[in-house]
Amino acid sequence: MKEITRKLNGEIKRLTNETFKFDERVQEGWFSAVYFLKTREIVEKYRPNNIVTMQFFQKEHAVLCGTDEVIALIKTFARNANELEIRSLEDGDKIKPFETVLTITGKYEDFGYLEGIIDGIFARRTSVATNVYNVAKAARQSGIQKPIIFMGDRDDHFTQQSGDGYAAFIGGSKAQATHAMNEWWGKMGMGTMPHALIQLFRGDVVAATRAYKETYPEDELMALVDYNNDVITDSLKVAREFGTELKGVRVDTSRTMVDQYFCRKPEVMGAFDPRGANPTLIFALREALDQEGFEHIKIIATGGFTARRIREYEEAGVPVDIYGVGGSLLKLNIGFTGDNVLLNGEHEAKAGRRFRDNPRLQVVE
Repeated sequence: MKEITRKLNGEIKRLTNETFKFDERVQEGWFSAVYFLKTREIVEKYRPNNIVTMQFFQKEHAVLCGTDEVIALIKTFARNANELEIRSLEDGDKIKPFETVLTITGKYEDFGYLEGIIDGIFARRTSVATNVYNVAKAARQSGIQKPIIFMGDRDDHFTQQSGDGYAAFIGGSKAQATHAMNEWWGKMGMGTMPHALIQLFRGDVVAATRAYKETYPEDELMALVDYNNDVITDSLKVAREFGTELKGVRVDTSRTMVDQYFCRKPEVMGAFDPRGANPTLIFALREALDQEGFEHIKIIATGGFTARRIREYEEAGVPVDIYGVGGSLLKLNIGFTGDNVLLNGEHEAKAGRRFRDNPRLQVVE
């Protein structure tokens, strides 16, 4: 696996096609819109050797991701790639609406058929990176950056994990659920236990946690505590059993469930939504742990978290130490556009489009 150094120590070291493992059918035009393929054929017959400049942009405030992948794509599949001039921003750059993030200058027939693929790469990677950035920003309300665990493995096709994990890393998540999500940036996946492990111990959270500890003694011990829908009772059980060895408890209560705590405390009901890992439950859990001297145990909350929900929790001072986020990070809400804007160095573009130079662009060697 290739270690990313850019953004970590200031050195610019772009990822290459060795990282991305492109499908060779890109060369055949298999993934390009057919009209691009037809256009290439017509241009080769009637308008060859004209030099065009194609620029790419989007319309939001965003965190850019996908530049390394796009550059590697061009260098791998464009004809006469060494004759093209590529100017680009970097992964992780914050971008504004309509800001040019990449330009390609060269013969249209050499690279034009890649336009739609480039748009798609930028759209997905930038959407995920921006979503994660917004979630991480929401989890920084108190001035302390609370960790975000990227748990998107169950929310999309497994073939997307490597790219999504890298985009999440660019956006600000340093912990990913699978090894594949970490592949491009040289780390390993992390995680503790699913509900399936506790099920196989017939709901005995302590026994499941003990088995985990004995099997993975080097891991930080984290217990999943909502299996029996009684997170305070089970959190105290594992805390009393493992003491300082227990580093955290994870609450993943379904948004359709009301924890047993509220059945025992009906007097607290009526002024809030009691379902799921709600603030009142988290406050009660923190209080219960602290009262027995378990202040060191962190609370991890997962299940249905979005940037907005995290912001609300942080503004209310809900004592969550780590957030696990999945599906909301994979919403594709940023679309990119590629436009031909210069022809042989002169303006030539569809109405409403023009060459928007960007002094931040760097020539790619």
